Amino acid sequence: MGELNKSMGLGTRSQQQTSSKARVRTGSLKIQRLRENALAYTFLAPSLILFAVFMFYPMIKSVYLSLHSTDPAGNVAAYVGLDNFATLFSSGQFLQGIKVTLLFALLTVPVGILLALVLAALTHSKLRGMRIFQFAFSLPMVLSVGSSAVIWKFLFHPTLGMFNYVLSLLHINPVPWLTSPDWALFSVAIMTIWMNLGFNYIILSSGLQGIPEDMYESAKMDGAGPLVTFWRISMPLLSPTIFFVTVVSIIGAFQSFAQINILTKGGPVNSTNVFVYSIYQEAFVNFRFGTGSAQAIVLFVVILLLTMIQFKWLERKVHYQ
Repeated sequence: MGELNKSMGLGTRSQQQTSSKARVRTGSLKIQRLRENALAYTFLAPSLILFAVFMFYPMIKSVYLSLHSTDPAGNVAAYVGLDNFATLFSSGQFLQGIKVTLLFALLTVPVGILLALVLAALTHSKLRGMRIFQFAFSLPMVLSVGSSAVIWKFLFHPTLGMFNYVLSLLHINPVPWLTSPDWALFSVAIMTIWMNLGFNYIILSSGLQGIPEDMYESAKMDGAGPLVTFWRISMPLLSPTIFFVTVVSIIGAFQSFAQINILTKGGPVNSTNVFVYSIYQEAFVNFRFGTGSAQAIVLFVVILLLTMIQFKWLERKVHYQ
């Protein structure tokens, strides 16, 4: 019995030692995780502060202002609830801005992606001199929106512009690029397509370079031509890149402002008065920050819904492998 009690005591003591070691190990792991989390948040702190100051606070402030009316100085005057949104949706100018923005996106996004895809496919070969073309097609990305808009404003000039000069050499009547409601949005769309060409080209060209060459060689051995190879191999493997460029391009089209402000200022006859420029006029020209903030929130919801729709429907046709 003594030996049995002694053995049981040793077993109990060993179990206690094991459990105490496990508790110590668990405690040390928790301390290590806390240290790692603290280190991670320390490195993230500058970015989190920047996001809080330049993104989260303005968003909360916009929601607050959208529920209030403001005086000409921009100070909050009274709480109005959802009256700013009701006034916005009943305004014909708001619906016109949505229509112009959608038309602007339809003019710029598909053409810009298709043109960049064609140029990326043509310069994907390893022929001599392709580097020069790749550099030239990437150049628009170097220029800022303001510089590009000023350059194109001179090109679109009705009497001194290069475009009408070329048309006059061809005995074609000059085109009122920026002064006619029928041509203004189309002209701004041309400039925007050129401005976004560099970014789209670089992204799509990088996607093509990521496709293994073995697949192209196998297709050639099977007798596939260039068009069939591009359609059956390049396009499916490039679909994640095209999907990314499409989402980014649509968001950029809905946020276009600088080129319209420099080229047309929303005119003529509000033909280029896109949604963001309408927000700018309402808030910083008319000093109605309440309705301007309401428009900004509506724009955020519209872009969010469009992005969700793209991820819901378009992502089904994306091949990630």
